[in-house]
Amino acid sequence: MKDLFLQAARGERTERPPVWMMRQAGRYLPEYRELREDYTFLEAISTPEIAAEITLQPWERFQPDGIVMYSDILTVLEPLGFSYHLESGVGPVVENPVDSPADTHRERSDVRDELWYVGELLERLSAELGDDAATLGFTGGPFTLSCYVCQGQSSRSFMAVRRLRAEHPEAFERLLRAFTDVILEYVEFQVEAGADAIQLFDTYAGLLSPADYRRYLLSLHQEIVDAIDVPTIVFVRNVSGNLELLEETGADVVGLDWTVDLADAREELGDVAIQGNLDPALLYGEPDTVRERTRDVIAAAGDSGHILNLGHGVDRNVPVENVAAFFETAKNATR
Repeated sequence: MKDLFLQAARGERTERPPVWMMRQAGRYLPEYRELREDYTFLEAISTPEIAAEITLQPWERFQPDGIVMYSDILTVLEPLGFSYHLESGVGPVVENPVDSPADTHRERSDVRDELWYVGELLERLSAELGDDAATLGFTGGPFTLSCYVCQGQSSRSFMAVRRLRAEHPEAFERLLRAFTDVILEYVEFQVEAGADAIQLFDTYAGLLSPADYRRYLLSLHQEIVDAIDVPTIVFVRNVSGNLELLEETGADVVGLDWTVDLADAREELGDVAIQGNLDPALLYGEPDTVRERTRDVIAAAGDSGHILNLGHGVDRNVPVENVAAFFETAKNATR
């Protein structure tokens, strides 16, 4: 339910935890795989009627309290003139990555014109869902997007962007600024189109030291959060022990990966709402195990300000019945 989701995002007590999953619409669903046989990924996300159908597939099966639009964090590369595609077994590949500090000088096209299809998708979802579920938008964060355009593809270390920071800090900051300006326009566009909440995925910002996060990124996250007129969720992986950095962004909700102890998070974050944080790998267990571990997360999070989610995206090969067990456990939970 939309109201349940928004209450939890405001830190209020709820009768049960609202629930959704990162990568909720995707490859673990057979109907998704069947539909995608006729479309490339980029075709699917940029065709509003197809993206809406995919977005609503989990709704038809599980009725989660939040429905996250079927899109990608890399869409915001387009207004800055970056091109990308997906390669099987590799993931996203940026076709014209940053090769020198000079490449961080970027001209920006109009976000609303470039990403019109996202606005139309959100309008369709908002009209379809009404008050039955929250319509969730999202964006990649400036550091994570910089990681991809400097490295050219996924990486464990993203050394290219970290090297840019060390060798050419002005160019590094210029790139972060360019992405932030695009993101600001993008999230405002999403809210205008009907998003009830926005999640900021700066997933790889945990690669920065706390000092560098404060120096380069915190003020940008604060700027993005301040520009959004609906509840905000900030998600960064591998920041256990430094959650105060995410609290300082001013986001309404801090998303937690599975490495964070919820009791410790509550102590560090105070009254800030939290989201998470079941280990996605547990969805490979027996359904009873999924139910047990999901109940453990619900109990540890307490009875207010908690949105149930995984600690990262659902894996493509998990059994659908285990995803169902996760949602059913949330729906049957009582405070």
